[in-house]
Amino acid sequence: MDPFARLADWVAVDSVTGRERDYGDLVARHVSGIGLGVELQEVEPGRCNVLAAASEPELVFCTHLDTVPPWFGPRREGKTLHGRGACDAKGPALAMIEAARRLVESGERRIGLLFTVGEETDSGGARHANVHTSARWRPRWTIIGEPTDNRFVRGGKGVFKGTLTAHGVAAHSSRPIGPSAVHELVETVHRLISQPWGEHRLFGQGTLNIGVIQGGLAANVVAPSATASLMVRAVEEPSAIEARVRASLGPHVEFHVDKGYGPVEFHVPAAHAADAPVVAFGTDAPWLTRFGTRLLYGPGSIGVAHTDHEHIELDSFERAVVDYERTARELLARQ
Repeated sequence: MDPFARLADWVAVDSVTGRERDYGDLVARHVSGIGLGVELQEVEPGRCNVLAAASEPELVFCTHLDTVPPWFGPRREGKTLHGRGACDAKGPALAMIEAARRLVESGERRIGLLFTVGEETDSGGARHANVHTSARWRPRWTIIGEPTDNRFVRGGKGVFKGTLTAHGVAAHSSRPIGPSAVHELVETVHRLISQPWGEHRLFGQGTLNIGVIQGGLAANVVAPSATASLMVRAVEEPSAIEARVRASLGPHVEFHVDKGYGPVEFHVPAAHAADAPVVAFGTDAPWLTRFGTRLLYGPGSIGVAHTDHEHIELDSFERAVVDYERTARELLARQ
């Protein structure tokens, strides 16, 4: 089958986070036909990682099954395939499987495949695999598939996400009663956006985004409550960032950490070292600590992932198959 025809069939299946099962079953059936044993690893009821290997793998290809909402189906225009998941990350998944097929057909048996659930939210599948697969799998290398414009990535910034909650006293705004939760929150946010968020020789500067602010009742009412969400693209460990946030809190503002992980350095093959960027988007990589040395590479562009015009080019897909196969052979040849 034309690879893009198969990819279109996969994109046609809704696999928004929490609904990965049907797509995972499709992937499992396809992988079972290339000579690898397949296992569905239950992460929670109705949601399973897909694992495949012929023996204990020394190199693992890994990407995720889930997509962001909203789902929309495939549309092909010449050598371009549009649709949710086309590049993030069903295109990388199929390219990895095609590379694995070529490796197996040549007699290489030291490879495995891991497709995870939940990467777009909490990386629950990767966390589960890291704990429950390590007794059987101890790979030396793991190639993680994300849309990187066919470039091997040198490093990925971490993520630190949390919620600010301010408390006030509801009152008519003509009366000197307070505090106002909105005022308290704004003062805290002002202190936060005035802070530096770290600098690293590889990852550059950390950045803060206050993504959502909500609160208050009306212009003539002192606000009883207000919240704000924040995210730091981190170049430091989470403990340093949390300490900086808490030092900026006003007396009536609380902070809850939603998630946090530090930056990750990736291995870059020597031939690609001159063109290896640092990225700021999230991956499963921080949670795969027992999966050896990690690489990050894939077809498609992060610039169109998560958008209403997500797509992948056939040339990018075909190049990824070649790069995945070649890189796997080079890494497995290392002692």
